[in-house]
Amino acid sequence: MESTRGTTGEAAGTPDGAEPPRAAGSTWAAESTWGTEPARATGPAMPRAGAGGANLLALRSHNTALVLDLLRTAGAAGISRLELAERTGLTPQAVSKITARLRADGFVAEAGRRASTGGKPATALRLVPEAGLAVGLHLDRDELRAVLVDLTGAVRAEHRAPLDLGAGQDAVVEEAVRAARTLSDGWAPEAVLGVGAAVPGPLDHRSGVLHRVTGFPEWDGFPLRDVLARRLRLPVVVDKDTNAAALGLAVTGSGAESFAYLHLGTGLGAGLVFGGSVHRGARTGAGEFGHQVVQMDGPPCGCGGRGCIEALCLAAVERGDLEGAARTLGVGAANLVALLDIDLVLLGGRTVARAPEPFVRGVREVVGARASWDVPVRIAAGGVAEGAAQLLLAPVFGRGVG
Repeated sequence: MESTRGTTGEAAGTPDGAEPPRAAGSTWAAESTWGTEPARATGPAMPRAGAGGANLLALRSHNTALVLDLLRTAGAAGISRLELAERTGLTPQAVSKITARLRADGFVAEAGRRASTGGKPATALRLVPEAGLAVGLHLDRDELRAVLVDLTGAVRAEHRAPLDLGAGQDAVVEEAVRAARTLSDGWAPEAVLGVGAAVPGPLDHRSGVLHRVTGFPEWDGFPLRDVLARRLRLPVVVDKDTNAAALGLAVTGSGAESFAYLHLGTGLGAGLVFGGSVHRGARTGAGEFGHQVVQMDGPPCGCGGRGCIEALCLAAVERGDLEGAARTLGVGAANLVALLDIDLVLLGGRTVARAPEPFVRGVREVVGARASWDVPVRIAAGGVAEGAAQLLLAPVFGRGVG
């Protein structure tokens, strides 16, 4: 997580302190300055002016993010302006300006008054959870799961449907668009901040372009982010499924600053978190865990190699040898722990969810035998779709941004 100390520009009238630009009809509507060209930076693809979605550029200002994150963690009880100033290092005037703007736009409300300590009782402020929502999409090889998540991370609605990633780009995009619209229907357009889409890798997180998804080479070069943004008229962020899940775990609290999330479902991959931020690598290539070779003369893998840990794990699962699959997964986990000095290993994915105890036991035994320090191994709390929603929500609070 970034430092909790703010910058003094808020009170001085710099961009953090200035009022964000407004669009007719919605105080947080998307502005024309976001542009309509495919994004070249690391942020989400932005819709044209007048589309739904909050002004993420305003919400993501550093000082505003500090305040919002403290409001989020304070919960329903709220936090006073004085406490916000003390904990962020901002001046009381700066905090008053930020919170006034957030209250005017419906993101913050009063939570009652604190007991007096001799002066006027302080008014506590709380975050309004439903003021900002994000859709999280998990486009797996054979299933689509979508959730609508509020500012606190709570799931407000969920949608599941069969999906065939090999059915063609148009068919898959249509299913994704339908799911996002189904979940956001009935909510004010300005409340929906955007859509996070998590898909199997490899891909380029910065441009939202997919590469040669294992088993589905026809997706190579497909600009999923920009296609979804045009169809939905909302900001969209695309990332690998494992990265999205790891981000969600980092934001909601995994219990460790550095950890590896291992996802075994229709494939095998890893999400890596260092210092509270997801490590993607310069080309979003980090975490291709399933394609490390652990048996030189092993069975062929869908990636074109042989003896990949993914192929070995899935083959063991297919023949009903869950203990063997767990031990193989443990070998890969132990390699990660030794290479990257990992504090914690979290397991997830549909295959693990169907038999969590054998996988936790098997991975823990192998990691424990090889690591020279205690490395906890446990089941991850949270799914990929929830993490995909955090691709939009986490930066609003200054969280999980590497």
